[in-house]
Order: sequence, then structure tokens, then C-alpha cells
Amino acid sequence: MPFATIRCDTQAGVTTVALARPERLNAITAAMHAELRAALDAAATDVAVRCVVLTGAGRAFSSGQDLTEDLPRDREGRPDLGSALDRDYNPLIRRLVDFPKVTIAALNGPAVGAAANIALACDIVVAARSAFLQEAFTQIALVPDAGGTWLLPRIVGLKRALALMLTADPVPAEDAERMGLVYKVYDDASFAAETAALAQRLAAGPGLSLRLTKQALRASLDNDLDAQLALERELQSDAGRSRDFIEGVTAFREKRKPRFEGR
Repeated sequence: MPFATIRCDTQAGVTTVALARPERLNAITAAMHAELRAALDAAATDVAVRCVVLTGAGRAFSSGQDLTEDLPRDREGRPDLGSALDRDYNPLIRRLVDFPKVTIAALNGPAVGAAANIALACDIVVAARSAFLQEAFTQIALVPDAGGTWLLPRIVGLKRALALMLTADPVPAEDAERMGLVYKVYDDASFAAETAALAQRLAAGPGLSLRLTKQALRASLDNDLDAQLALERELQSDAGRSRDFIEGVTAFREKRKPRFEGR
């Protein structure tokens, strides 16, 4: 389907979704949210798609919420930001965290405010060397949202997350890598090629195994050891019955590269 605020392209098992309002640094609008939902739904149900890359067009990943857009209002005419979260951001964060396929946030440039937290909701974050992340909410007297207060402390710890949110300091890509916010930093000139190679490598991987691994790690945040061991047993049993496991063992014995089908 045609999109106005994003670009969507699928090649070799990888769907790349680019936020595409470069003249506004890909600022996020309600229309963009609707198109993101449609693109993610299509990728989730397309058996040919094994990996989704979320990136930005132009020189930014995204500057966050478009503050020039008309905001929802309550009965007294005051901004009602909670309803916008209910309608757009919260469903998007849940969708990304629970997405059945591997997701990569590819930070081609700055990821600011809600956009930073959308990136953190993806499975893997990679960044161009010139990119940065910024929890910029306090600069406009708001509270971090889009899952940031849940995601960030689980990645960098409570005290560092609090400092990053209270100060709204930008975090350069290399610092973000050291903190664990970013998996890899690539030089700007090679960023697109390196990201594509990583996405294609994951798309060629054992899709069921990757999905079950994601499921296990998400559950570990709330499980005690016994519950997690029981879950590992259940998921490993499922993986062991897969065609990909048989192919992986066969390829190992035959000393060749496996040809996974994702099931």
C-alpha cells in the first residue's frame, strides 16, 4: 500500500521501514503512527519477512513527536497527552517489544525524545557514528514516555537512567555503545551497508529459534530462577522439534552452512 510519511521496502527477507519526513527531521505524527502500524502488521504476517529494520530518511532517525501537530484536548481545552499515548505510542511500544520477528533500530542520525525510546523497544540498536540518543522530555517540561521509564533503567541501571532523563543530555553513539544502549556503531560512510549485512544475516537465521529466544529474555525480567528454568525447558522442547534444528545439526555434521527455513 502507498504511504505518505514512511517508506517501506522488502528485499531478501528484510523489510526496511524508514520514517520519511526528512524536512521535519522525521518528526512523528498521528498519521505516521497509523502507517507504522500498517507496515508492522504486514511484516508480521508476511512469511517471507524474517527481519524488520526501522530507520530514518535524511539526516535524522527522528526528532520525536511533532510539536507543531494539533494535540488532543480535554473538555476544558487543555492538552490531553495521555490520550495520544493511549492511541499511538503505547500500542507501538507494545507491538515492537512483542514483535514476532527480529527488529533492528538503525540510527542513521539523532533519535530524540519518544524516538529514542521507540529505538530502545527494538531488539537490536545500531548507530552511525554521528548519531546520538536524547531523552529530551524535561526540556519541554514533560515526563519521559513511550516506554522510556521502563526500558532505559533496565538497560543502563536506575541511577544512570535517572541522570539521562533529568539532564536531557544527548548521548553520542560511542557512549551509547559503552552503556549498552547500542549494539554496534558503524562509520557513517559504511552505516547502510553494515546495517543491511546484519539484517540479512539475521533474516537467514533460524526464525523460530530467534523468536523463542526473544520470548525467553522478555519473560526473564519477571521470572524467578525456577520459573525461567521451566520456561527454558518448554521453549527448548519446541525448538528441538523444529525443522531448523534438524537442518542445523545436519549442516554441522556435514561441515556446511545451514539453510534455515524459519520453522
